[in-house]
Amino acid sequence: MAEPYLVIDNVRKQFPRRGEPPLTVIDGLNVAVEHGSLLSILGPSGCGKSTLLNMINGLDDVTSGRIMINGHTVSVRSRSAVRIGVVFQEPRLLPWRTVRDNVRLPLDELDVPRAEADRRVQRYLDLVGLGEFGDYYPLRLSGGMQQRVALARGLAIEPDLLLADEPFSALDEITARKLRQEFTDIWRATGRTVLFVTHNIREAVFLSTRMLVVTARPCTTHMDIAIDVPYPRVPEDDRLFEIEKQVTRDFIRMEDAASADRTAERTAAV
Repeated sequence: MAEPYLVIDNVRKQFPRRGEPPLTVIDGLNVAVEHGSLLSILGPSGCGKSTLLNMINGLDDVTSGRIMINGHTVSVRSRSAVRIGVVFQEPRLLPWRTVRDNVRLPLDELDVPRAEADRRVQRYLDLVGLGEFGDYYPLRLSGGMQQRVALARGLAIEPDLLLADEPFSALDEITARKLRQEFTDIWRATGRTVLFVTHNIREAVFLSTRMLVVTARPCTTHMDIAIDVPYPRVPEDDRLFEIEKQVTRDFIRMEDAASADRTAERTAAV
């Protein structure tokens, strides 16, 4: 069996607090991700999903445990060991730069030769359906088109790993639904390994080869579910709907139990 491409090994993350014990955000998280898979991470708001992405991206260090990508241990000091693309909730485009120049920006930072950068920019704009919009400025584009530009920018560095942090959550449902379909098509075309953070159960089920459901803070694994439905998928597939119902029921039970625990803690403290 091949070694996992991404390994999150017993990771704990704590933040210091003045005059109080440290705040534990992630506690003993274990995940192994195969190369070329699309893993969605689903959990309540504020549970530590974005903190996890920051550590995978080398923007913050683990308190204990380790994160490895393709055999390289990830830390703030070792960010250059792997190429990681990121797509955020907001497109974060520079309004004074054209679409083409926004996509080229990370390539300039990596000193990619101009001809190769131009080739990649056009390739990934074509891939997201915006090949004819390279000379436009972001404010002339719809929200969905801007998010496609952000996806092209994340892919243009040809990353070892693509991190997507709730990229469709700010869009209307019709646009988000279309982009989810396009996202899976692009993922299949590029063969990238993807970690997709969301709090939308339907989105996670539709996109993923596998879904990791995590608990409220401190974040740890609650469920790890394989989504064995072939691609291309349609949202109306009964198999996806059954998985969504199962996850929704279990998620509600998890949230109710966490709420009861918090109430008991507050009562005991009075």
